[in-house]
Amino acid sequence: MAKTAGSNEASEPQTSASAAPVSYEAALAELEALVGRMEGGALSLEDSLDAYRRGATLVAFCQQQLEKVEQQVRVLDGESLKPLPVELVDNIGDA
Repeated sequence: MAKTAGSNEASEPQTSASAAPVSYEAALAELEALVGRMEGGALSLEDSLDAYRRGATLVAFCQQQLEKVEQQVRVLDGESLKPLPVELVDNIGDA
C-alpha cells in the first residue's frame, strides 16, 4: 500500500509538472528551484528522474523563448545585428 501512496504522490507532481510555463521568467524560476532541490540530495531516485525530465522540458522551453526573441530582434534590426562603434562605446563609458 505504501507503494500505491508513493505512486499517487509521484503522479500528482507529474501532472502539474507537465503544464507549460506561463513565461520565460516562470520557467527559469521553476528550473532554479528544481536544481536547488536536486542539489540538496533529499530527493529519491524516482523524484530525481522526474525533476530531471521536468528540467529538460523547462530548458527546451527557455531556449525556444530566447530563439523567438532573437528572431524578433533580427526582424526589428533588419537582419543585420552590428556591434556598436568603438567611439560610441567610449562615449557611453565617459558619461
